[in-house]
Amino acid sequence: QVQLVESGGGSVQSGGSLRLSCTASGPEYSSYCMGWFRQAPGKEREGVAAIGGDGRTSYSESVKGRFSISRNNATNTLYLQMNNLKVEASAIYYCAADTIGCLSNGGMWPSDDFGYWGQGTQVTVSS
Repeated sequence: QVQLVESGGGSVQSGGSLRLSCTASGPEYSSYCMGWFRQAPGKEREGVAAIGGDGRTSYSESVKGRFSISRNNATNTLYLQMNNLKVEASAIYYCAADTIGCLSNGGMWPSDDFGYWGQGTQVTVSS
């Protein structure tokens, strides 16, 4: 069983930065494929970024060049550094994990293919 706890959300002005963290339980964290998703009110959950156990990464086109996903296997922690935030980035951000994988040549897997989820953390970007 994998448990995920996000932190680091908050309010920031457009152009600002935030770093989200996700602490995971589980003895095999270094092998888990990890991802960040977000869901704004009235919209579907969308993938933001993912990182495999081998360090391979994938980003959605909307965040490429501004967001960076990383992981610290020594502390079982996943990060999402978000720079130059835009108002449309306002959403609940979720950490997700899968013990089988989450990346393919086409990018990160859809949300239905991730087996474990955190409770989410709110990010609000104001103009």
